[in-house]
Amino acid sequence: MDKRILRVVDANFNRCKEGLRVVEDIFRFILCDDATRRKVRTLRHALDTIAKEKMLREAIATRNSRYDLGKNTDTLEIKRKDVGDILYTNLQRAKESLRVLEEFFKIVSVRKVEQIKKLRYEIYSLEKKIISRWPPVRNPRQRGS
Repeated sequence: MDKRILRVVDANFNRCKEGLRVVEDIFRFILCDDATRRKVRTLRHALDTIAKEKMLREAIATRNSRYDLGKNTDTLEIKRKDVGDILYTNLQRAKESLRVLEEFFKIVSVRKVEQIKKLRYEIYSLEKKIISRWPPVRNPRQRGS
């Protein structure tokens, strides 16, 4: 297997999981919405299920974080205006990385392509639900209000 392709797979698994974790924590700690938090967590763990393969362990072995061309923070990454912006950005991060994985899995593990595509469409649906009720209205009785 081409190590460059495995690096793409590794980077995009990481990117998707990180994006979903940020979204999950927004619903856990800021919005106190356990139902949505659980849904995001389920999606994140579904990705873990896909990742339990020898090929993905090999992908991690190809990681070269020290010399990654995209590791430096740029001006787009440093600016966020509010929690909604963080939420939106991380939903995009998850969707985009799943699309990359879907394409590269056509080369490395075609039997997983449908699972990845299904996850991507579940995030599309979740995003629609989230955006349709944004900004959230919190119950003043909730903790932290």
